[in-house]
Amino acid sequence: MQTTRRGFLGAAAASTIALSTPARLAALAQARQSAEAGRLFRDDILTPALLLDLDAFEANVQEMASFLRSHQRGFRPHGKSHKCPEVGKALAKAGALGHCAAKLSEAEVFAAHGLGGLLVTTAVIGKAKIGRAVKLAAARQDTIFSVDHAENVRDLNAAAAAHGGRRPLRLNLAVDLLIGRTGIEMGQPALELAQLIDALPNVRLAGLQAYDGGASHTTGFEQRKARSTESMSRAAETRRLIERSGIECPLLSGGSTGTYNIDVEVDGVTELQPGSFVFMDLDYNRIGGQDGPVYDDFRSALTVLTTVVSHRPGVAIVDGGFKAFSTDRPFTPRATDPALAEVPYAWGGDEHGRLDLSAAEREVKLGDRIEFLVPHCDPSVNLYDAMYCLRGDRVEAVWRIAARGMSQ
Repeated sequence: MQTTRRGFLGAAAASTIALSTPARLAALAQARQSAEAGRLFRDDILTPALLLDLDAFEANVQEMASFLRSHQRGFRPHGKSHKCPEVGKALAKAGALGHCAAKLSEAEVFAAHGLGGLLVTTAVIGKAKIGRAVKLAAARQDTIFSVDHAENVRDLNAAAAAHGGRRPLRLNLAVDLLIGRTGIEMGQPALELAQLIDALPNVRLAGLQAYDGGASHTTGFEQRKARSTESMSRAAETRRLIERSGIECPLLSGGSTGTYNIDVEVDGVTELQPGSFVFMDLDYNRIGGQDGPVYDDFRSALTVLTTVVSHRPGVAIVDGGFKAFSTDRPFTPRATDPALAEVPYAWGGDEHGRLDLSAAEREVKLGDRIEFLVPHCDPSVNLYDAMYCLRGDRVEAVWRIAARGMSQ
């Protein structure tokens, strides 16, 4: 049978569409990146690129896991920081009992890559999302969802019943630690919501979700300790109030990288949810540690590699701008090279950053490669499809940031 030109072009177009689905493109990218690992060195990486120092990362994971184990607290790190299944697997290997996810879609990605013990830390609202939540719980029965409103609890109960009601959905009651964002008021309002959960047949109380974002970045260890101890102690008292009413409340889950060594001292806290510790960033460095003005409990493992793409006397332009670094902090990226540590970075638009070289202690030339610590690791990671994992200067692996953009 003779093929017409129109038929040929139509078939070609259909083939192109079939080959260009997001899943296939992602698979091709992963295959290419995996093939590069082991044959690439730092100087071979195209910029801007997200780099992970494996020695520092592994040390951070072991440090946090060992600390929480020694204090007999559960370890459920927050995946919103890394969004990367391979990081999650490393944490599980170190003893993590599960993984937090900021959003349902993030949790779905983690589940698809074999991670369990998932705790979705924000509420799942609306028929479409609740339907997906019930399906996720059917596939991963140890999944926990956070709630702070009676209407949401009833909707989840009804959806679980419609799905067969074979196993109750596990719910964490999110309490407001006085940050005015989400969470029900502690004390009697929380007890009443726990009683509603206990009365419904298709949901079950797993525990409390307690996160104080203000405490995690309070500058000064003693000030941070005072705030977090107060808020977590109130959450622990709410847990005891619920248990005194005859309702089991097994978990009090919360905390952060900034308060991990504070919250373990609060009686009633069962597990912690640190996230940024795996990478670290300038935001945490600035809050101060227990023994000094710099928070250095964990090593800086995450950097962005850039190239000097333009140069004039006293000024260098690098190829990392708004699309390479998060911009949600009042301070900017900082070069890791000690000779450039005092060189100010200024935003130069989407694609560029501007360096004022007046404080440089070495010459900077066109084509130079400059690495930067990021202001805020979570949103910076979300700008990249993959991170290059280095052991020294050799690329040992390339890890997909599979939950990038999963904010639903």
